[in-house]
Amino acid sequence: MPGGDGTGPFSGGPGSGRGMGRGAGRGRMGGNRPGAGPAGNCLCPNCGTKIAHQRGVPCYSMSCPKCGNPMARE
Repeated sequence: MPGGDGTGPFSGGPGSGRGMGRGAGRGRMGGNRPGAGPAGNCLCPNCGTKIAHQRGVPCYSMSCPKCGNPMARE
């Protein structure tokens, strides 16, 4: 009998295998990454200066007011 005796591919039916689950991710606007939401701070990786994040403005597009380096999301 092909498929169930370990000699070839076997399909377990609908819903088996990878990629069928949902809800395991964190979703949008969560975590420390681009698009992390409107709240929080921008941090200078060079000198450690923190400034409030401005909604709609990515931190990497802002310069540090002290040293001039690009900011990063905290």
